[in-house]
Amino acid sequence: MPNTTPVNDTRAITETMLARATSLAGARLFPFAAITKGLEGKILSEMGDLREAGAIGVSDDGKCVMNSEVMRKALEYAKDFDLLVSQHAEDHNLTAGADMHEGPISTRLGLRGWPRVAEDIIVARDLLLVDYCKARYHVAHISSAAAVAMIREAKSRGLPVSAEVTPHHLLFTDSDVLGYRTECKVNPPLRPREDQDILREALADGTIDCIATDHAPHSSIEKECEFSAAAPGMIGLETALSGLFALLREDKISAMRLIECLSSAPAKLARVDGGTLKVEQRADIAIIDPEYTWEPSAQTLASKSCNTPFLGKSSPVRSSQPW
Repeated sequence: MPNTTPVNDTRAITETMLARATSLAGARLFPFAAITKGLEGKILSEMGDLREAGAIGVSDDGKCVMNSEVMRKALEYAKDFDLLVSQHAEDHNLTAGADMHEGPISTRLGLRGWPRVAEDIIVARDLLLVDYCKARYHVAHISSAAAVAMIREAKSRGLPVSAEVTPHHLLFTDSDVLGYRTECKVNPPLRPREDQDILREALADGTIDCIATDHAPHSSIEKECEFSAAAPGMIGLETALSGLFALLREDKISAMRLIECLSSAPAKLARVDGGTLKVEQRADIAIIDPEYTWEPSAQTLASKSCNTPFLGKSSPVRSSQPW
């Protein structure tokens, strides 16, 4: 995602990122470039240049494109250059200073709430624009039941829309914030059980297309502080698969659908080579031992960050808990 330093909003930065990834010979990099310069939501980036440089999509990740005219133009230009537009759906006017989901638990904790409608309003507006522009549109880290319903209805009309959900929105709820657990502070916030149930159902039936970790590493200084001062986000790359085995144990999703949501489905959305085992196609293979148990810790995590609610929790596959 383009929320880097500097922001990935020019051809030169995109090319530099890809060259560095190639030189490291590690995981393949498929960058999203910024929708707007500096992620400021005002002036569109040069999408043609970014596409030629290797960007597969555009997003102001973590920041919503609030201006409807800017969003309309973004969709029109992205369509011309076959770029996927990924939106962080959040009306910032409704969430200023918010710490967690708005509801009984935020009231109990004395924390300012982030209402579902802040997500719903943006998704509703964007779907109207997509209907008008017919551009490919993707809702990042969807968390609201109403937003899911709108995506389902838009798909039924054949609109080119898609959505992703994070492992933490599938496995944790706003009740996990009790105790002012900063490791559970994310954006969008963890929602109540009723939203989580809808997210799980929508993932299983294909309304939500895939799983994306929204991996957000933070230092201990950014997390070990008062809740309102803590940075939102958690790491997720290393814990996603083992954590999501909880959905298999609870029969919320099939094993094949879960693997699809982590491999071929996102590859298809991004229109990149991968995610399958077809003849003459690139095969990125992960071998999984479903009986293996491990405990995320500073010693076992490859990440430099440990901001995860799974920290110190063992992960046997056959467990009544999601770890």
